[in-house]
Amino acid sequence: MLSTPISRRGVMTGLAGLGAWALAGCVTRGAPVHGRRITLSGQVLIAHDLCSERYEGFDEVVGELHRGDVVFTDLETAIRAPHSGAPTRDTEFLHVAGAEELHCVREMGFNLLALSNNHAWDLGTPGLLGTRDAVAAAGFAHAGTGENLAAASKPASFGGVALVAMAAGKIRDGAAATDARPGVNELRLEANGTLNAADMERNLSAIREAASDAQDVIAYLHNHEWGDDMSVVQPWSRDWARACIDAGATIFASHGAPLLREVEVYRERPVFHGLGSMVFHSRTKVGHYRSEVWESAIVHYEPEAGRVEIVPVVLNERGDDPSRQYETRGRPRIARDADAQRILSRLAQISASMNTQIELRGERAWVATRPG
Repeated sequence: MLSTPISRRGVMTGLAGLGAWALAGCVTRGAPVHGRRITLSGQVLIAHDLCSERYEGFDEVVGELHRGDVVFTDLETAIRAPHSGAPTRDTEFLHVAGAEELHCVREMGFNLLALSNNHAWDLGTPGLLGTRDAVAAAGFAHAGTGENLAAASKPASFGGVALVAMAAGKIRDGAAATDARPGVNELRLEANGTLNAADMERNLSAIREAASDAQDVIAYLHNHEWGDDMSVVQPWSRDWARACIDAGATIFASHGAPLLREVEVYRERPVFHGLGSMVFHSRTKVGHYRSEVWESAIVHYEPEAGRVEIVPVVLNERGDDPSRQYETRGRPRIARDADAQRILSRLAQISASMNTQIELRGERAWVATRPG
């Protein structure tokens, strides 16, 4: 069973200009929560403490995130802990952060995290477990990794919203949870292009369990099985998103491919096939990624109203300080003017292929998930 969820309208951040955000107490399990807003963003690949060096536009992003009651993302980095293992990568794709960066993620407004991704094992099994401990100590609800497969598949809950988190693709040998080994909740794609039946049933069962206990359920997939083109939603992943909705998920969300992909409405519920990155402290060379990788969005979903609001976000590929390129790149800002129009227009265009109508209004966009 899920633990009793805690709701909040905000977390005390101490950030200038944001005021005090107070904990709102408990929500009784099973009671309807009126007007709740679920906020989702791109994945957070954080390696530098944004909160200690606030840049122009940062407070606006934080204020936008704090509009949500439940604020979700994927933590795309391992957290250094006293008993973390040695790095398991020796390239620019080693993603590691410290306690300061984790607390900054909390200050930004996030309270519900997926840990299921291909970087969860960047400090080995001890690092994966240390990350779980650090995330819990920082006050996050989290899902997607665990001491064994059952724990990694178990739903987490915050504010009446449950999360089932999994990952497909680039989960290295030793990183996947088994009945006797800690690791990631892996969703395996077989050589014939179909999903592993046992993995499917385990995760659908977890979604059904979560739906029986929570007001809303996020089914999350960190997906690196994108084929030859990361921008293309593969048929199997679309089918899987729909299966998760059929099992009781209120929302399906995905990261992995670091760019915005289609928004779909299925059975009056939103499917976000790719939300890009909210923080992208990549150490790759300028030009390594296509330009769309530096575009993202914050989405607010109001289940009671049947409405999704899309707030475009732009990240800087080149550092704000050229002498500190990697420390000052990949910072989110709310997109304005031509940037906002470009991001929202592209998202509307690609989502039309899934029969989703996105209505642009100035520098924001809206999707109705049900008629009327």
